[in-house]
Amino acid sequence: MNSLLIVLVLVLLSVAIWQLTKIFDLTQVGKSNNNTQIANDNDNNVNGYLMFAFLVFIYITTIFCLVKFGHFPLMDNAASEHGKEVDQLMWISMILIFVVQTITQALLHYFAFKYRGKKENNAVYFSDNNKLEFIWSSVPAIVLAVLIFFGLFSWNDIMFVDEAQDKPIVIELYAQQFKWTARYSGDDNVLGKANVRYIEGVNSVGVDLSDPNANDDFLADELHIPKGKKVIFKIRSQDVLHSAYMPHFRAQMNCVPGMVTQFAFTPTMTTSEMRATDDMTKKVANINAIRSKKSIELVAEGKTALDPYTFDYLLLCNKICGASHYNMQMKIVVDSPEDYNKWLSDKKKSTIALAIKTSADEAKAEEAKLNGIVIDTTAVKVDTLAVAQTKVK
Repeated sequence: MNSLLIVLVLVLLSVAIWQLTKIFDLTQVGKSNNNTQIANDNDNNVNGYLMFAFLVFIYITTIFCLVKFGHFPLMDNAASEHGKEVDQLMWISMILIFVVQTITQALLHYFAFKYRGKKENNAVYFSDNNKLEFIWSSVPAIVLAVLIFFGLFSWNDIMFVDEAQDKPIVIELYAQQFKWTARYSGDDNVLGKANVRYIEGVNSVGVDLSDPNANDDFLADELHIPKGKKVIFKIRSQDVLHSAYMPHFRAQMNCVPGMVTQFAFTPTMTTSEMRATDDMTKKVANINAIRSKKSIELVAEGKTALDPYTFDYLLLCNKICGASHYNMQMKIVVDSPEDYNKWLSDKKKSTIALAIKTSADEAKAEEAKLNGIVIDTTAVKVDTLAVAQTKVK
């Protein structure tokens, strides 16, 4: 309702301004006007000063956005070892962009004012200046080359995994519209083969049970990983292009149907440790203040109040994959090594192979039960028919 009211006010304001413009045009009837459509010195001066006004507007808007919204980006408290490198590269890039934007915008608007049109001035043909062109071409090229090489070095360092030395935990992230499923590799730390053709019933990720490595694999709807241990994620998609995005770990990798992609990192902060940081405490308090205010409105309307927000790491989809893309997320829990081992020991009892076998046994039992009922019913019908025939005789 408020949005509709705002739109109506804007429409009425536009109509009012349009009418005032028509009235102003009528008041100019009979006066000498310059209708040549050629800018004069006064027009050029106005445009020159407007360029300065727009420059001030840009700077004020930039400062306002930094002060008002500067706390929203995740620029601190990276929860992975490589996160510090990513944040450092981001800070360098943002500072360079800010400095270059500030200088170039000032020069752009200054020269637009300085060289505005004047009646007595004539345009001067200026063919080229090799020295200037070399400077303004080489400086950006050098800066970009440094940034690219720094980013490439960091990326290669992040993506390289020595599985023999690091001995990472292997987990599969299976994406489908609109949910995530985690498949753990079990005691052998090797994921069994899988294919979408094998998806049926409880085998929701298409595990190939003929592969011995699949016997100890198990599924989880909540992703648990241990602090201080490298985890390598093998990522698959069942249907469309998704993107596994874990913002607090500075990790993202596309999920491409028909192929397996991967990303690895080492968590450095448990969920409870992240909740206790000053930055996260402030953010949670701010969110709960907003939710509390909204809850008052909902209760007044006879609706249910919002639950208090508690921080959790999340696995999100960062590709617009369909109507419920916004809801495609999975809770991530970073445990201490002791808590992770305890959780793992409980989950190992429910392997995919065991679930499929149990489901098959239950289906056979149900089929046998149904067949038994049919046979019994037939026997009753036969007996009833024999009695009826006896009575007729």
